[in-house]
Amino acid sequence: MRLTFTIQRFNPEVDSTAHPQEIRLDVGRGMTVLDALIRIKQECDGSLALRYSCRSAICGSCAMTINGSEKLACRTSLGKELERHGHITVAPLRNLPVIKDLVVDMTSFWEKIRDVHPWLVSAARPLREGVPAPTKARDHANPQFHNVDACIMCGACVAACTVYEVSKGFAGPAALAKADRFLSDPRESPSATRARLSALQDEHGIWDCTRCNFCVEVCPKDVKPMEAIVRLRRASLERGLTTTGGARHILGFTDLVEQQGRLNEAIMPLKVVGFAPRGLLHILPLGMKMLLKGKIPNPFGQALPGLSQLQALIQRVRRAIPPA
Repeated sequence: MRLTFTIQRFNPEVDSTAHPQEIRLDVGRGMTVLDALIRIKQECDGSLALRYSCRSAICGSCAMTINGSEKLACRTSLGKELERHGHITVAPLRNLPVIKDLVVDMTSFWEKIRDVHPWLVSAARPLREGVPAPTKARDHANPQFHNVDACIMCGACVAACTVYEVSKGFAGPAALAKADRFLSDPRESPSATRARLSALQDEHGIWDCTRCNFCVEVCPKDVKPMEAIVRLRRASLERGLTTTGGARHILGFTDLVEQQGRLNEAIMPLKVVGFAPRGLLHILPLGMKMLLKGKIPNPFGQALPGLSQLQALIQRVRRAIPPA
């Protein structure tokens, strides 16, 4: 079967912007997108730049955008892509600078990984100088690791991240999932865990994630980075790290639901910004708009039916959660 591939090309030496190029190739049954790209480079256009290595979905090198979605080219079937989309369009990963054609610069990605200190900080004291005390590692099959250690650093989650698209300072799904992996390790000291979580409270940390779930959808190893970010948020709250706007939003939301049985949108902004004059002036226009739109509940209205049952349920859940 002869198939037309649309490949995004960009050579910084001659091109000012990226442009699509159509290349026709005879393909066989069972071929992957990477198989086809290698043959295009060997038989049609030797100037095509792409990155690949293991061809077994282990190294993550061949991550690229295929028909609008981040995928590993080595495990993406041509037949299935044709069935689903009717065409094959290949482009480099989004949100990362393009070096040439399908090759992107991963420098910013690796910087984000280094920023979360991807190593264990053990509390074990040495038995004697130069000989650390033995520590027992938890079995990686234990669900406490949540599969985050399966990450192959392909960058697909960062390319799909809607927050990283508009804010390049955001730590990103891969780095935050890596932080969660060390948070779950019993060999890490409690002080190191708190320091790790404290560092993630800053701007561009765990509270910037909008939970769009795209990182989960594109991850080839089922790491579920968004769920790792949620676990980091939960661990932060359990350790009393509640000064950021994101933490105050979650706590304020649950407090209002427990007290009133529903979200009070008039009080919710106050839960986030507090009663500081500057914060109040900032949300005053929002409050006026909410009043005009009927978003402010009647303060003299009757309590919602079933409120006591809801409060009892919340208290039961809180008692069931072990302390940090």
